[in-house]
Amino acid sequence: MFTLEAIKNWIEANPSYYIFFKYVVWVLFVVIMIQLIRRLLRRKILDSDARYKSQKAIEIIGYVFLIVLSIAYFTGSIKDFTLAIGLFSAGIAFALQELFLSIAGSIYIFLIKVYKPGDRIELHKIKGDVIDIDSVYTTMMEIGEWVGSDNYTGRIVKISNAFVFKGPIYNYSKDFPFIWDEFNLPIKYGSDIEMVKSIITRIAIETLSEYTKLSKATWKEVVNKYYIEDAQVNPTLAITLTDNWIQLNLRYIVDYKKRRCTKNLLNEKINSEIKNTNGKVMLASTTLEIINLPEINLTSK
Repeated sequence: MFTLEAIKNWIEANPSYYIFFKYVVWVLFVVIMIQLIRRLLRRKILDSDARYKSQKAIEIIGYVFLIVLSIAYFTGSIKDFTLAIGLFSAGIAFALQELFLSIAGSIYIFLIKVYKPGDRIELHKIKGDVIDIDSVYTTMMEIGEWVGSDNYTGRIVKISNAFVFKGPIYNYSKDFPFIWDEFNLPIKYGSDIEMVKSIITRIAIETLSEYTKLSKATWKEVVNKYYIEDAQVNPTLAITLTDNWIQLNLRYIVDYKKRRCTKNLLNEKINSEIKNTNGKVMLASTTLEIINLPEINLTSK
């Protein structure tokens, strides 16, 4: 039968087991407290961005506390912190280097603000919207691949945070949430070029006025922050003469999440206006012109 005296005798006879038992209790206590605080924050904080950051902060603080607690228990003193880290890293640093690099990457992401949840990025040749960043992985909703334009594929991708140190990071939304896009319009020779230029320019200005206005204000902030020259954010039209047609190239700025729908809207409006020109403007297509056929003698002998 278990009595206080029996338990005391067992502890005195097995001090190492008792220390380990206390360590497990402390770990469980810390983990439970982290979960309870996260749930409390989830209920109390209404702003999604502040709620997400506060939960991640509690998670990181909990990990740090567990590391310090582990060192204190297994070395006997916090003073032995440096020695413990040295002995520990000598044995498993190579095996866990990717994990350590991922944790360092997560700290780098949060401190330097490389990207945040909600940003659209391309990392390690994978493009998507960031939906979560934890201590090891960045989670993205993938776009592109077999799906045309910038639509979601439906796949959720987890990428190690270590990759922030291994290659370029393309951010579509940080500082300047706009991108330049363009498309070509082939026009037949003999068409009224001034008329089609006027049509395209007018439609572009009307359709893109809001993006142009917002991007101008944002671009000024980018110019002030970085060493970069001022850029043309108004829609521009360029003409190229080819062997088959006159090619008009429309270049414009658009919200990074609305590239596909904006291009579709511009094409629909321009096509509708060209149809109303009564043949003064005609779209071109690839054609094959047969200049001369060899003579065939069908006379029978």
